[in-house]
Amino acid sequence: MFDRLKKVFARGESGSQDAQSPEGTSELSSVSEWAGTQGFNYFPQDKGLGFLLTGQVRGKPWKLECGSSSRDYILGDELRARAELGVNGDAAVLIMNRPLKESLEKRAYAIYTDSLQTMADPSLPEEMRWLAMYEEFGWSSLVPEFWERYTVLADQREHALASIDNNLAELLLSWPQPGPDAQNPFILMLLRGKAYLRMQYVPGDIATLQHAAVTFTSACDVALAGLGTDILL
Repeated sequence: MFDRLKKVFARGESGSQDAQSPEGTSELSSVSEWAGTQGFNYFPQDKGLGFLLTGQVRGKPWKLECGSSSRDYILGDELRARAELGVNGDAAVLIMNRPLKESLEKRAYAIYTDSLQTMADPSLPEEMRWLAMYEEFGWSSLVPEFWERYTVLADQREHALASIDNNLAELLLSWPQPGPDAQNPFILMLLRGKAYLRMQYVPGDIATLQHAAVTFTSACDVALAGLGTDILL
């Protein structure tokens, strides 16, 4: 699965690079051309601010959009993805880069000690409340480098194990250079039967966009295989 997806998206990357003129084409034109090679639907947003991609994984719809950040811990532009997977609705799993986890924990502690607000405050980012609601898990089958960069929170260990395989872990560690490093805010989560991705994004970084799409659709595939409702019957 991993090798096939990497080859498909690599072809798209090559095509977008060849299409660039000496003066450089716009990011949106490059994204549109690349999306067409993948069979994705492409929609520019109003006034040229960002874009929306849609597709399917195992017949389940997903979308990925670029636009202004919807979280205050993400500076500048944000990539957001969502897939209606219909997997086990009780499973809750969150993969987050460790620097973001530490920053949210410090923020949560400051809010609590300074103003006596609680983690149930609806104005707080959902991800911050997850830090209090769910347990952190780890296991030895994933390389140490993964655990140095990411943390995994879940409602149950079994759900965490079913949501991440070695190929997905490799994708999460192999961002193209000079792409996002461990300090860049990144979240991949499974909640209420849906998959989500949020990450900080530098406009024009097509290689990172392509890798994010591979990573998200791979995460959806893993969740469908490990948490699909058909295996629960």
